[in-house]
Amino acid sequence: METLVKINLLTQIFIAFVIAIILGVIFGASISVLQPFGDLFLRLIKFIIAPLILSSLVVGIASTGDPKQLGRMGIKTMAYYLVTTAIAVMIGLSFAFIISPGSGVELTVTETTLEAQETAGVVQTILNIIPTNPFSALTEGNVLQIIFFAIFIGLAITLVGEKAKLVYTFFDGFAEIMFKITGIVMRIAPLGIIGLVAPIVGEYGLSVLMPLIKVVAATAIACTVHALVIYSFAVKSFAKMNPYTFFKGIGPAALVAFSTASSAGTLPVTLKNTRENLGVSNRVSSFILPLGATINMDGTAIYQGVAILFIVQFYGLDLSFVQILTVIFATVLASIGTAGIPGAGLIMLTMVLSSVHLPLEGIALIAGIDRILDMFRTTVNVVGDASAAVVVAGSEKELKHLENSI
Repeated sequence: METLVKINLLTQIFIAFVIAIILGVIFGASISVLQPFGDLFLRLIKFIIAPLILSSLVVGIASTGDPKQLGRMGIKTMAYYLVTTAIAVMIGLSFAFIISPGSGVELTVTETTLEAQETAGVVQTILNIIPTNPFSALTEGNVLQIIFFAIFIGLAITLVGEKAKLVYTFFDGFAEIMFKITGIVMRIAPLGIIGLVAPIVGEYGLSVLMPLIKVVAATAIACTVHALVIYSFAVKSFAKMNPYTFFKGIGPAALVAFSTASSAGTLPVTLKNTRENLGVSNRVSSFILPLGATINMDGTAIYQGVAILFIVQFYGLDLSFVQILTVIFATVLASIGTAGIPGAGLIMLTMVLSSVHLPLEGIALIAGIDRILDMFRTTVNVVGDASAAVVVAGSEKELKHLENSI
């Protein structure tokens, strides 16, 4: 019966997505009356993010009992994220070279003032992870600071021992409550998907895509290839998991990510799917997924590659080999400091464009379809987070293979 419920949820979300597209095409901009349902779903998702990360991560860290094991898991996670992000931007560049999305495109660009976004620097970025007020971090939803706070609570519970048992029991029960709330919220996911997707389709329609159809195609194809090839190889090689099992298990989270265009907003669903459908332990998923929602940007890296080549081709410029290497390096570094929220890809793009001295005005060329591109790249970001959890869990012997139960 549990299996049927899972399959039905995925089916319901997919059907809702199809219905949303049809409604958007038929009713156009007037379908925005459904937007409140999407806003409701997003608010419900967002309201559980901070307490879910805090409670589940505290329990996960406290259950480890071995700081060395936690450090080893962190190194594996960071290595996986950085390598796959570098591969992603190379795939994006490759398909942009092949498809040439900027060649022969004629667009009327409204004058837009854009300023380069500067990173705070490595040292300051690391310092910013440490919250001066952990309760403010919870209030503001600062994921990295919440992770830092939770890790220290979990480690301290382990070091204190028996006297902290009551605190551990509290967080354990609190985490279970948050998991239950997540399940309740997911029951209205189909309605939320309709409220999110239908207004987007109704507002943009198909006409906005025509001049930039090759940009959308290059991004969509590159994202699909990266997910099917790189993630399939990773889960099969390092975790011995059937790729079909993996993609089916993470399917609901992928559809929510596509609809919300927010890695952070999809996090509760990603946690639920990764644990229940893919068999990743609470300890591993609680550590890797919140971290991935903040620093793992494979889909965004693909978008950077396509967008950079589009702008270069549109202006009739050339990229040297050194500039290509700089794009790859800058994209990997920028992904660490870019939040998993809608529109973050444009902020990241200003950083990368600045690193190779390309015109920032080029961002205005694709700003109109950024929301559509954001849906593709966020989906890959979320699936990439789940693949990292599966790979690390497999290496840590904390993965239950569920091929026959999904």
